[in-house]
Amino acid sequence: MRRYVKIADAADYLKVTDRTIRQMIADGRLTGYRSGGRLVRLDLNEIDAAMRPFGGAA
Repeated sequence: MRRYVKIADAADYLKVTDRTIRQMIADGRLTGYRSGGRLVRLDLNEIDAAMRPFGGAA
């Protein structure tokens, strides 16, 4: 099930600023979905997937 949140809520969720979330959208690291005029929402499932750790100790 998709869980959409506003940019501010996504920023709170990741403990970053709204500006960081907007930059992540601009960089293509996160996908923003327009909901009406200027409102942008993000899917929490996609945020979780993008933030999964990768790699490991050398």
